[in-house]
Amino acid sequence: MALFEQLKLQYEQGLYTDVSILANMMLLSSESTPDLLTFSTRYQTLVYYADSLSNLKDFKKAEAIYKKALQFRKSVAKSKGKTQPFPMGEVTSEVDVKYKIYLCLTNLKQHSQAAAVLDSIPAKQRTPCINMAIAKLNHQNGNERVAITSYKEVLRESPFAVDAALGLLTLGVKATEVAAMMVNNSLNVATIDWLSLWIKGHSHLHANELALAISTFKQIDTKTSLKDCTEVLVPLGEAHYYNGDFQNALVVLERVHCLDPLSVKGMDVYGILLGREKKTQELENLANHLSSVNEYAPEPWIVMGYHSLSIKKGGRASMFSQKAYSLAPRYIEALLLRGTVLLELKKTQEAITYFGEAYKMCSTRYEAVKGLVDCYLIMHRNREAVAIASTACKQLGQTARALTLYANVLTKDPLSADKAKPLLEKALKQDPTYLNAVFLLASIYEQERLYEKGIELLKKHIEQQTSGKLHQMLGDFLARTNEHEKALQHFSIALNMDPTNHKAAEGSQRVEQNPESSESYDVDEMADSENEADLEESEVEAVWSDVEYP
Repeated sequence: MALFEQLKLQYEQGLYTDVSILANMMLLSSESTPDLLTFSTRYQTLVYYADSLSNLKDFKKAEAIYKKALQFRKSVAKSKGKTQPFPMGEVTSEVDVKYKIYLCLTNLKQHSQAAAVLDSIPAKQRTPCINMAIAKLNHQNGNERVAITSYKEVLRESPFAVDAALGLLTLGVKATEVAAMMVNNSLNVATIDWLSLWIKGHSHLHANELALAISTFKQIDTKTSLKDCTEVLVPLGEAHYYNGDFQNALVVLERVHCLDPLSVKGMDVYGILLGREKKTQELENLANHLSSVNEYAPEPWIVMGYHSLSIKKGGRASMFSQKAYSLAPRYIEALLLRGTVLLELKKTQEAITYFGEAYKMCSTRYEAVKGLVDCYLIMHRNREAVAIASTACKQLGQTARALTLYANVLTKDPLSADKAKPLLEKALKQDPTYLNAVFLLASIYEQERLYEKGIELLKKHIEQQTSGKLHQMLGDFLARTNEHEKALQHFSIALNMDPTNHKAAEGSQRVEQNPESSESYDVDEMADSENEADLEESEVEAVWSDVEYP
């Protein structure tokens, strides 16, 4: 017993290597010296041994020792009949050991076996952490009814288990029902001014009621005691991002990063936004920082993946995207990155698989819809692209982004191209600042040789906002109407704003070489080449440079 007490002391002191060595020797010695350990101390020695191995991340061996402990317990209990050789409270319970086995199997990525272990625990013996594990496994596997039941069991015993509450909201349970389950008579919930708003905000977010979600999270940040709380700011930033308001999303998530540099939550979206703004150095700094913070979360790998894409390192991007996906195969941002990388590498059929999975999980995510549409267009599966884009207008609402995406698909088919123009005009009524709609409408005017209309449209928007592509396109239109001096001015502005704008450089060179005539602009030829270029644009540019690529 003195030796066991020393083992227990080492375990409590966290000396796990020492415990694993001593426990192994004790168990072997007890084979020839039966009096060395009693039934209960032998069982507990096995548990300590397995716990130590688990803490040392030797999960395969830990799982084997846990199972050995359970087998020993079962055999002794059977031989002793009604007597209790394992006093309650003095040894680790059978339920706790099974949960530890589940954790080992999860770390070994053996998810079906892990689920089977949890299912073997009788419902009445399940603790909140076991119910939470069951809920998450079933949630990931699409077994929504079981997941909802298990989340509710967690809240019944632990009313402020906010992760369980989020799970229920994600699965469509009403905010009022979730709030009712979180009321605990031992707490004066009325004094917690943020609780009902926090629940309501997430309910709106998961119902794709983004304007209401933004309004609610802003209210929590400005009018409650949770000002500068990252648990409020992250969903606020994400809501802006999902809504296509990238500037506000960037501001909010940058604020999150400043408030808590050691948090990775929401930083993948922050990285995407930095990439959209061509802030390559800031993106690299973020990637390096996050990789030093937490290598077991998908967010750092996602940021590293997008940074690799931004510097045209497709192989590295593929490696990072695969790592993110392996860590969180049901995480939408990991799926979108994987699809984006595969599309960049021209593995379109594989990209469809990942974009399709993201779309299946959340059909209201614009990035998943656009990824599928781009893949189908590249593969000349226009009918499927039209179907997805048309459905998006219903699921995402008649937003400027959804309408423009649909219009872009329609322009690929001469028989339906005439339907695109009214959609774009409607998009610009919805959001007069949405440049994608401007660019696509201008390209339609170009194809129809309506140069004056194109010039009027582009000049109107240049007065409202600045963009290199606006000036480049206006230069093209002015060159076609033989206003060469003005055309050169706008090409020059476009190149000053973005020296890599090859279309502005080509346009300027063309005008300088042949200033007398606009014949060098073959409209049909350029329209064809632009259509081909649109199809060949990488998804990373389409995601990050939404302002540049419809």
